[in-house]
Amino acid sequence: MSENQTCKTRFESDGYLIVEGILNDDELTACRKEIRRLHECFAEWEANGDPRARSFQREPYAKEESNDGLPVLRKIEGTLEVSSLFKDLAAHPKLVEILTELIGPDILQFRSTLMLKPAFHGSVHGFHQDSAYWPMEPPTLVTLSIALTDSTSENGCFRIIPESHKWGLQEWGRIARDQDEPLTDRKDIDTSNYQEVPLKAGSALFFHSLLVHGSGPNTTPNPRNTALYAYFPPSVHLKPLAEGKPYTRTFRVINGLSGEESLVMESS
Repeated sequence: MSENQTCKTRFESDGYLIVEGILNDDELTACRKEIRRLHECFAEWEANGDPRARSFQREPYAKEESNDGLPVLRKIEGTLEVSSLFKDLAAHPKLVEILTELIGPDILQFRSTLMLKPAFHGSVHGFHQDSAYWPMEPPTLVTLSIALTDSTSENGCFRIIPESHKWGLQEWGRIARDQDEPLTDRKDIDTSNYQEVPLKAGSALFFHSLLVHGSGPNTTPNPRNTALYAYFPPSVHLKPLAEGKPYTRTFRVINGLSGEESLVMESS
């Protein structure tokens, strides 16, 4: 059995996979410079009422605090629309190689996000399953989080429950939580067996969209920045919206599909 096949077997069994050394030092430096640029852009766009600022979310428990004169941000959604660097990173050859083994040769991109657990103010991310918020059937997307800074227990690294992707979709409540709040309010299930996932900068965590995960607070002076992407094969279908109306969405093609740049999908 090849190393890649072993990786796929582990992913299917445990619900996650850790891969070290995805990005080198030069790539990490470029990512950090780009994150600072995006903070600066947000400050300008927010002041000028630019609609691009809507993709940026302030840290909800930091109020009007600032770090190094810049706004304290929790995350940036849709980074492929505001950053060519993070758009290109989503199709990094090392990522595509692993995703091809986990998903298959045809790969669509669902999400492009920066999670910015800021220094001193990083809030708790409560336990949840991504599929609860993603209208896909079957719920078999692959999420990956690339550590752009060292991710440690102290600055709020990922906490996962191995094999929880086999539990089925459940309700977990709020995600954004204050620094002294627990990861879940549920009392009917034992979540004490979670596993912390510290990562060196440049390494990545791949996980199933049903895997229960969260992260602790960051009260340290060291930010925990990650580039988070989600992918799926074209065999997955869009679920209808609550009101039952059909809709279409266009997804970026990362690999395969005869070299097409995008694919339009209709709910069914």
